[in-house]
Amino acid sequence: MPAHAPVPDPADTDPLSRERAHLSASRDALRVMREDVQALDIKDVTANWVNAAVLEAQIDERIKALADLSHTPLFFGRVDYLHTTQEGQRFYIGRRHVHDVDGDPMVVDWRAPVSQPFYRASKKDPLDVALRRRFGYTAGDLTAYEDEHLSDPAEAERTSRLLQAEIERPRVGPMRDIVATIQPEQDEIVRSGLGGTVCVQGGPGTGKTAVGLHRVAYLLYAHRERLARTGTLVVGPNRSFLHYIEQVLPALGELEVKQATVDDLVAHVEVRGTDEAATAVIKGDARMAQVLRRAVRSHVTLPAEPLMVVRGSRRWRVPAYELEEIVRELLDRDIRYGAAREALPQRIAHTVLVRMEQAGEAPDDRVQDAVARNPAVKAAVKAMWPPVDPAKLVLRLLSDADFLAAHAEGVLTPDDQKRVLWQKPPRSLRTAQWSAADAVLIDEATDLVARTHSLGHVVLDEAQDLSPMQYRAVGRRCTTGSATVLGDLAQGTTPWATESWQEALFHLGKPDAVVEELTAGFRVPREVIAYASRLLPHMSPGLREVSSVRESPGSLTIREVPDLDGAVVAACEESLRHEGSIGLIAADGRIPALSEALAAAGLTWLTPGSETTLTSRLTLVPASLAKGLEYDYVVLDDPSSVVAAEPDERTGLRRLYVALTRAVSGLTVLHRSPLPAQLA
Repeated sequence: MPAHAPVPDPADTDPLSRERAHLSASRDALRVMREDVQALDIKDVTANWVNAAVLEAQIDERIKALADLSHTPLFFGRVDYLHTTQEGQRFYIGRRHVHDVDGDPMVVDWRAPVSQPFYRASKKDPLDVALRRRFGYTAGDLTAYEDEHLSDPAEAERTSRLLQAEIERPRVGPMRDIVATIQPEQDEIVRSGLGGTVCVQGGPGTGKTAVGLHRVAYLLYAHRERLARTGTLVVGPNRSFLHYIEQVLPALGELEVKQATVDDLVAHVEVRGTDEAATAVIKGDARMAQVLRRAVRSHVTLPAEPLMVVRGSRRWRVPAYELEEIVRELLDRDIRYGAAREALPQRIAHTVLVRMEQAGEAPDDRVQDAVARNPAVKAAVKAMWPPVDPAKLVLRLLSDADFLAAHAEGVLTPDDQKRVLWQKPPRSLRTAQWSAADAVLIDEATDLVARTHSLGHVVLDEAQDLSPMQYRAVGRRCTTGSATVLGDLAQGTTPWATESWQEALFHLGKPDAVVEELTAGFRVPREVIAYASRLLPHMSPGLREVSSVRESPGSLTIREVPDLDGAVVAACEESLRHEGSIGLIAADGRIPALSEALAAAGLTWLTPGSETTLTSRLTLVPASLAKGLEYDYVVLDDPSSVVAAEPDERTGLRRLYVALTRAVSGLTVLHRSPLPAQLA
């Protein structure tokens, strides 16, 4: 039955069979679509092998995108319209578009305009929708449906049972999409335009990460050609997190979005060293950008001697004052160091050509290029505007106290300068023990020399943990594009974590971004989020508490135990009796002891980001890697140890807040030492 068929007769008494038949027909239609692409013959279509290879790769990607995943429902909803251009028409909403042999839609992509009322329509504003139907699936089979008659005033507003069940479905494996459960306030963010940057402040369980990923999928649908040229990128806090989310976009049919950490973006050198927290804070301060800019420009030397260019039997003299004017003009234009260096020989050559014309000659562009390549001109350019190696520049700044002082004067205090200087300067680039913060400085210097390639759209998740210099590094990747910034100020756990989105967006280069706040929680049970929110006044005063829509009595258990290791193992065994994933979260220093306890009890476990299996659903999670992850059941080991592991109490409380809010169905808190006073 086509998706645009008339609304069925109410007398029809077997709608579930009819919907199953439509699902079967849609799967057949998708199979035909895939077979049609596989059958394409491109032997005589392209003129050369390069075009043929490109076309073949595009066809392969299309075949992958048309794969029918048996465990993923082909459609999850339906809207029946009343009037306007869709009068009496019905559309099935799914993760991809499917059409029959005549081109009529069997399933409409969730990103299409006609699908928007499925997410936005309500009793107060039905958006011309007579009926919204949601479907329930079990192991890929359509087993239930639920109707909302939005035009019927007699039907009261109610919470969707299937929607609630989908939200609460056990979390086994990587993060999954929320395309069937997107809420109106989330949908507004997802469908916001490509031109502007959006910053989403969202507490635990508000779906901010999923919203960001679905926004990428929507933008690729609405602006595919543009983003195909310019590219998209998702930036996450660590590899475990990226592995956890990596299946969301492919499930939505988007296979070309790259993922990276900030460390990946700035990997100009091998990171083998670490900084003390106070040192990393200074290196991550935006003031370092000014120091680097001064250091780069310090390589320019104003000429003291005239330039003599010999061409054949003639000599052409460019006085020192004219060379100085050219150099000062390039400095005043404030273009990239490398671009100015490339422009300098052409400017000098142009000056020589003017003299040639004044002498009656008629030089052309080829003569100008030849003059620019003249050995005397090249030598003068090297003396006035020598090449700069960004890594060598940063090495000198961090090794040479006099060089640093000369360019940090009035920017960094003497104590700051002492803090960033290496105690034992390396002998060469090869032996340098670069830290992660040093790599960001090299990236800044690299951009001062040559412009960083800009993408069409960048998603930055867990953004609250970035330093100003890291924001600048990400911002360089979208100077001509837009960004989606996701985070929660209450979950900032780095010493340089941002305190306001306005400041963060300024450093990102997007000061005009719109800041949206998500406060409705869908993942964390009300009892759990209320308990964790006791910490908010002590670590992030002023932030609004998340209001969970899910009430789950018995979801929170707090126990003081004499044998902590034994109690943790018992709690994990108890949690494993339930369906879904289990996360054992503990302070990083407690991980070795808990590993031994689990092994002694015969329990196998996974590392964060690993895919759960039927034989292994327990993940042992260091608290430092818990951010962004979620599990059906969480066992939290000794909250006081989590707090004590951090350099200061506020950071420790934020780390604890993260750990407390990873559970979807149940949280068990076990402690031997007293709980932090803020949880009282």
